[in-house]
Amino acid sequence: MTCRPPLTDIRNPDFLVEGKPIATSEVRQQLAAHLSRLWRYGLVLSRNRDIAEELVQSTCVRALERSSQYMPGTRIDRWLFAILHSIWISELRARHVRQGQGFVASDELLAPDTREQDETRLHYLKVMQRVNTLPEAQRNAVFLVYVEGFTYQEAADTLAVPIGTVMSRLATARAALARSADALPPVKEKRY
Repeated sequence: MTCRPPLTDIRNPDFLVEGKPIATSEVRQQLAAHLSRLWRYGLVLSRNRDIAEELVQSTCVRALERSSQYMPGTRIDRWLFAILHSIWISELRARHVRQGQGFVASDELLAPDTREQDETRLHYLKVMQRVNTLPEAQRNAVFLVYVEGFTYQEAADTLAVPIGTVMSRLATARAALARSADALPPVKEKRY
């Protein structure tokens, strides 16, 4: 009986060790581990649940078809996010040609639990409304860096832009969010 060393680092399954090529079955396992994050990013991009589902399905298919293109030793989540972003950009271009416009009609992105009206949910909803007013490029940078925890360089690679562009988008987004927070009327307290 021969013992094979594991293909992934136990501390971080997104990194492969010993430079061995990744198999389609391993891409499938990693896809399963990242589905919710991919869906969330698809929802941020499209602002539509059905389109987000389609984006994730297309990402899964493309990742499995092109598993040989994955670069061992890099983070597979970055690779998957880059695939999803590329599919989204292609979809926008195709929609632009078909309909003469490139953006999905924006529906309000609601907090997960719409029945409870507690302070945390209301705060979340206000923050999401302000984030949704940002231009798409800034919104994408905010999501990748602040929600997904990507480094500036990882976000730049995913979005296929220079790192300075990501830094500029984040600075502009922070300033816009700070201005919108200052412009909000003071919260009225409920007194019992």
